[in-house]
This record gives sequence, structure tokens and C-alpha cells, in this order.
Amino acid sequence: MTGDWIDDNRISYDTVAEAYAEQVRDALAGQPHLLAALAVFAEAVRAGGGGPVADMGCGPGHVTAHLRGLGVDAFGVDVSPAMVGVARRDHPGLRFEAGSMTDPQLAGAPLGGLLSWWSLVNVPDDAVPGILAGFGRPLRPGAPLLLGFHAGEGARPKTEGYGGHPMQIHVYRRVPERVAGWLRGAGFAVEAQWLLDPDEQRPSAVLFARAAAPRP
Repeated sequence: MTGDWIDDNRISYDTVAEAYAEQVRDALAGQPHLLAALAVFAEAVRAGGGGPVADMGCGPGHVTAHLRGLGVDAFGVDVSPAMVGVARRDHPGLRFEAGSMTDPQLAGAPLGGLLSWWSLVNVPDDAVPGILAGFGRPLRPGAPLLLGFHAGEGARPKTEGYGGHPMQIHVYRRVPERVAGWLRGAGFAVEAQWLLDPDEQRPSAVLFARAAAPRP
């Protein structure tokens, strides 16, 4: 599964890595519902016996570091080498590596959990089901998956980003029920669905799921 969109994402986020890191560094502090979602996920990982947890599309590593603070053995993977460099610099001692979620070659599998925190928002719809199936392969049966994404419908091009730097990506909004259907099709059991800020212009959604038996 490859395409120009992967290269566009890599180049764009390499370009904005420093500015993006500055913008999101303290973003979680003012978002109690997202903090609660991460806490529920961390507790599910611990209750399932722990183990490595992959933060897929980790960006500058702030959420990976937050999970470590919650007692989770989290490591980060991102398609942007520049983002990985920023994450390693800002969070020394944590594991970060460059890689694509379209082909997750994850050392340390089986995993005790996997997080995709707004990292699917730049992925075309037709690629998402295959990526979700790939997320399931390294997970232990019953291990938790947490997805966060923009809720709604449609996509828009983004040609300028953080710090005014040029970008060439699309930003996708998705109906939570559709994403839940993709998860079930990929072999996950969906546990919970949260819709955040439903009355605002830009709502968000969080989905909790569990991995089923290993798939070939």
C-alpha cells in the first residue's frame, strides 16, 4: 500500500516539525476529556498485563511521553524523520523510530496496546481499512486500541501549516460510526465511542477497541 500521499505527508511534516512541536507541546493540559481517554487506555493496557505500546504517527512525541508518565511502556513511530528527531531531542530516553503505518514493522511485538492519536487524519479513506488491519497484527488478543480523529464528513487540502510553512496534504473528517465499521471489518471489537465538542464547528471523536485473535 503506497501512494503519493505518503510522500506528501512525510515532506510536509518534515517541513513543519519544529513549529508543530512548539504548538502542541502543552496542548493536552487544557483538554480534560482527552486526558481521560488516555488514562482509560493506559489502565486497559496495565490491566491486560502491560507490554510495549506503539504510538503510531507520534509526531513530536508529547503523547508518547504522557503515556510513559501514566506507567505505560510507550514508544513512538512516525513517517517524518524530522518529527522523530524532535521527539528524540525533547524526550531523551524514550524510543522513537521512523516508519510508515501502512507497513508497521514493530520490534517488540506482540504489543500490549496501540494508539493512533489524530494520525489517520491525513490518510485517504481507501487506505484506512488496510491500515487498521495492520494495526491488529502486532497486538496481543484482547489488547486495547485507541483512535482519535476529526469527526464529520469530507476532506480539505492544507497548503499552509504550522508557522506558515508550506504543506501538501489533505485533512479528513470522518463519521465515527463509519470508523467503527472499519474497525470491526479489521477484526476489532469496538468497546466505546466518545464524541467531543459536538456543538462546536470542529468536533472530535475517540474510539476504544480490542484486538481479536491474530490474523494472517
